Amino acid sequence: MKTPFTLVDVLLLLALFCLAPRIARSSSFCKLINVAEIRPHSVSITDFGAVGDGITLNTKAFQNAIFYLNSFADKGGAKLLVPAGRWLTGSFDLISHLTLWLDKDAVILGSTISNDWPVVKPLPSYGRGRELPGKRHRSLIYGCNLTDVIITGENGTIDGQGSIWWDWFHRKTLNYTRPHLVELMNSTRVVISNLTFKNSPFWTLHPVYCSKVLVQNVTILAPLDSPNTDGIDPDSSAEVCIEDCYISTGDDLISIKSGWDKYGIEYAHPSTNITIRRLTGQTRTSAGVAIGSEMSGGISEIHVENLLFFNSRMGIRIKTSPGRRGYVRNVYISNVSLFNVDIAIRFTGNYGEHPDSCYDPMALPTVEGITIKHVSGENIETAGLLEGIEGDDFHNICLSNITLNVTSMHHWNCSHVQGFSDLVSPEICQPLKEKISPRHILECYLPPNFLWNSGEKNRGAGLLRYILRALLSPFF
Repeated sequence: MKTPFTLVDVLLLLALFCLAPRIARSSSFCKLINVAEIRPHSVSITDFGAVGDGITLNTKAFQNAIFYLNSFADKGGAKLLVPAGRWLTGSFDLISHLTLWLDKDAVILGSTISNDWPVVKPLPSYGRGRELPGKRHRSLIYGCNLTDVIITGENGTIDGQGSIWWDWFHRKTLNYTRPHLVELMNSTRVVISNLTFKNSPFWTLHPVYCSKVLVQNVTILAPLDSPNTDGIDPDSSAEVCIEDCYISTGDDLISIKSGWDKYGIEYAHPSTNITIRRLTGQTRTSAGVAIGSEMSGGISEIHVENLLFFNSRMGIRIKTSPGRRGYVRNVYISNVSLFNVDIAIRFTGNYGEHPDSCYDPMALPTVEGITIKHVSGENIETAGLLEGIEGDDFHNICLSNITLNVTSMHHWNCSHVQGFSDLVSPEICQPLKEKISPRHILECYLPPNFLWNSGEKNRGAGLLRYILRALLSPFF
């Protein structure tokens, strides 16, 4: 017998229409950035005396070339061409309205002498170096307060030659935190595309305090046992798009961050509106896509789809800790394929790792509105370890259409989490057993572009169709 709509269903429908104009304004920024920016002025690094023999240090040549090109910043910008060769260099700065272009057989090599990587202040949202108290080494390619920067080419290579740094790290002989390969700070309209990045000393690509960032069609490689060689770490950044990338490194392939404990709380610069799609890779020590653990400035509106991870430790991970405060909310992850992965989904509420002993253990984070759906996995050791924080449950965790071929007896282990599920195999843990129903549409986060079809003449028609389909599905 068909059950009629209830008053609750009708009120829900009306409430969603009232909310629709508010949620419709968020969208992916992947299509709003011009990858093929044309520069009216162009020079080659060889015009400034650079030698591509892999031995000659070319730091001055890069610095002089970019200093010269700065005079064209208000004349349509400029292009610095790196031709075929092996171009050894220390750290150098980029400028606004610049394209750094690497030809197919061009390789920029990071110097193996630490003095060629200057020591700079720690990030204000971290309060110290990420690995060691105090300062940190600056990245090989660096920029601050820039607009309209493109790092691209014909699949040339930027190689940090990080093995010497990894050795210093293991020997504990470093005085400062290791450098990233590429770091851009307080910058907007940034494009990084069509290149290979190898052997970063530390995290590979690090946009921090940035907006309107596109990372597209890049390959990032480091040995699977190299320490903390994250692939791409959007950090306190907004309107970021990462797509069509292959990453194989010694830590998280992508890790979204926003500051560390009280420093991130005080700096209060969230990461928001981040799209990740069509990502493939492997990591033996960490996760394919991670959020945190440094998330004290807040992380929200994260939309992830079409992932393939293999031979990896974890697929999806959220990590935080008492002392972080901040929030992780409105995360939507869909269409994930996993092969030979130890743990498919992991939430860690007590990750630890604090910058100092002065953190407030009562500064508890908020984790809510996490939707993970359409996940398949073969040769998975554990389906999920979902561990919130005692007295600070993770709320509105929604898992649906998840099928994992689990090889151990440890299927799901859940604590201090609340939410809903549907079509999950193996059987989900008790805190998430309540079935997702139309009444949970507000609790189970869905991205605005899923609920809203802006192409409709009646702008609410797409949303209406979705809601009616959800409400009527029990009757057919």
